[in-house]
Amino acid sequence: MRILVSNDDGYNAPGLEALVGALKGLGDVTVVAPETNCSGSSNSLTLNRPLWVRQASNGFYYVNGTPSDCVHIALTGLLDFRPDLVVSGINNGANMGEDTLYSGTVAAATEGYLFGIPSIAFSLVRKGWEHIESAAEIARKVVERQTSEPLTGHFLLNVNIPAVPVQAIQEIRVTRLGKRHPSEPVVKTKTPYGDPVYWIGPVGSVSDSSADTDFGAIEQNAVSITPLRFDLTHYDQLDLVRDWAEPLCANP
Repeated sequence: MRILVSNDDGYNAPGLEALVGALKGLGDVTVVAPETNCSGSSNSLTLNRPLWVRQASNGFYYVNGTPSDCVHIALTGLLDFRPDLVVSGINNGANMGEDTLYSGTVAAATEGYLFGIPSIAFSLVRKGWEHIESAAEIARKVVERQTSEPLTGHFLLNVNIPAVPVQAIQEIRVTRLGKRHPSEPVVKTKTPYGDPVYWIGPVGSVSDSSADTDFGAIEQNAVSITPLRFDLTHYDQLDLVRDWAEPLCANP
């Protein structure tokens, strides 16, 4: 088993170190991670400047780019092998509901998935790294399951882990994504020179935390595993939009 590991908190983040430690003995692990924190970078690729790759003293490779850059470079030129699994995390904070669209952690795993490689993203739901050892233990259990009884085909799993001791975790639950209300307004301030600047506001409150959602699982100290896909086609609206667009398609 060859495992490619990345994250969005940077190559020196405690969550990455904990994840790599948890994977020892499960396969050959290679780390390619961002040089700096790239939280909220989503699936962005760097196209306006060259990227370099360096290697830290612990063997981790790091890139002056986004999480997607890291996995993309690893799979298209840096590595001389194709990984059997791509793993991302452990993130410093939750990636649930609509937040998954912005997440660099999920994006790193998504890049592997888009290349046809089974991929898993891991997040510790409360910032600050408290109980990161418990999260790493859960991550190992999930990867062990994949190595012993692989899911068929290629897949993308988003795993959120409660920030509690492992003994307090009630269960591991397969969930759908929950929903949030819209984000809070931006915070407007000024620079020392009087120019206006804006900080993105806090995330909105949770609007759907049903028991079958990721939010609902975390509220009950359960690990949430959500299978994701990235076919953005809204199939239910195809006929509606086809009828709407028909006059546009007619010859002028």
